[in-house]
Amino acid sequence: MKNLTRALAFSLVAATTVLGTTACSVARDQQTVGSYVDDAGITTAVKAKMAEDKNVSATAISVETMNGTVQLSGFAKSEAEKARAGEIARTTKHVRDVRNSIVVRP
Repeated sequence: MKNLTRALAFSLVAATTVLGTTACSVARDQQTVGSYVDDAGITTAVKAKMAEDKNVSATAISVETMNGTVQLSGFAKSEAEKARAGEIARTTKHVRDVRNSIVVRP
């Protein structure tokens, strides 16, 4: 019985430590949980605008946001498509900066 109690206690401590460490790593990367949620909202808004735009292939362009800075990557069929994707990101609410790393591949 003592061994079972000890094993359960050890498992509980180990699980708590792992979960606590995981939560800290998210908070450290994004600075705050609120910032993480804001960034996710920005990413979603940019992707939604791209999906609505007939001149941009939303499936070929990746959008990531960190502290309000949007990173665009992937492939565009023309310079105009690359520029339009950057414009969409820049005009999205709460975006502080845009880094457009899209590669043009006709």
